[in-house]
Amino acid sequence: MEQERAKQIQTMFSRITGRYDLMNKVMTGGQDQAWRRIAARELQLGPNGLVLDLATGTADLALAVREAHPDSRVVAADFSETILRAGAAKAKHDPEIQFAVGDALSLSFPDATFDGCTNAFLLRNAVDLRRCLREMKRVVKPGGRVACMEITHPQTPVFKQAFQLYFYKMVPVIGGVIAGDPKAYSYLPNSLTQFPPAEPLKRIMQEVGYRDVRYRLLALGTMAIHVGTV
Repeated sequence: MEQERAKQIQTMFSRITGRYDLMNKVMTGGQDQAWRRIAARELQLGPNGLVLDLATGTADLALAVREAHPDSRVVAADFSETILRAGAAKAKHDPEIQFAVGDALSLSFPDATFDGCTNAFLLRNAVDLRRCLREMKRVVKPGGRVACMEITHPQTPVFKQAFQLYFYKMVPVIGGVIAGDPKAYSYLPNSLTQFPPAEPLKRIMQEVGYRDVRYRLLALGTMAIHVGTV
């Protein structure tokens, strides 16, 4: 079941690659790049840091890491070769970003390879959340940080209702018009339904071994950046 679901998600992201950036901009009111810059700064890298940007998609977070840490090097990995090619084309001007096909649940990198790890919109799509968190922790050196940027459940009652109306009802319609794929943009909101809110996600990160876990809420509590130290 997990393999089948992972294959479906992989196929879906390959299908929406052409409109992925535009849909991110539309769905977030143009704020997604600012959020990525915040996540990138959370790494607090030392000189010449090596970073894994997992589920890199079209490489926006990898580019944000390079902007925040100009002497860093980034390995940008994704399990969709189609969207990875789009990211490589976008970042072709930057030789310090290298691209690799990689499965977040079974990374090919040795233990303690990276000085930090970032991801955006990965955790909600991981078919095994704890295994995904453990893999990121495994490949980061002791003392390094993992920064996870993900949509979360707003907790303010009135805004929670408004968000659910927008995310569950309007986003699939917008996805149908802009990306021509309402099915994909029905999946994306529904993937939030079983995903843990910010505070429980913090506890899960602690349970799998991260230290000093904290999170920052953005966009009226609809976006969270969780940071843990390995």
